[in-house]
Amino acid sequence: MDLTPLIPAGRQIVESYGHARFRVSGTLYEGSVIVFPDHTVAWPVSEAGAANPDNLQAVCEAGRAGKIELLLLGCGPKMTLVPSSLRAMLREAGVVIEPMDTGAACRTYNVLMAEGRRVAAALIAVE
Repeated sequence: MDLTPLIPAGRQIVESYGHARFRVSGTLYEGSVIVFPDHTVAWPVSEAGAANPDNLQAVCEAGRAGKIELLLLGCGPKMTLVPSSLRAMLREAGVVIEPMDTGAACRTYNVLMAEGRRVAAALIAVE
């Protein structure tokens, strides 16, 4: 039985992670990334504490445009808390942030994408 979620055409799916890289919809990315529904970009962050308004500006813009409503923050090997200031800044843009470890964020992103949710994932690379 195939348990792979059905993803709408043209949508990004996280196929694999580890060894400090990600494979998203057939493309290999070295280091951390932000996966949006329709594209993936490099993200210059190596630990959750480095996530800030500057390097999450594209997420805020997507939220204001109504393209996403939820950001999954893959914090690396283990979940860490998100500063209230960052949470408030994203909320003002219409985006709710949910921190979790990177593996859980990859899996959750794929499930929510299959459900047609407006989701993005900021994923910190893990070894």
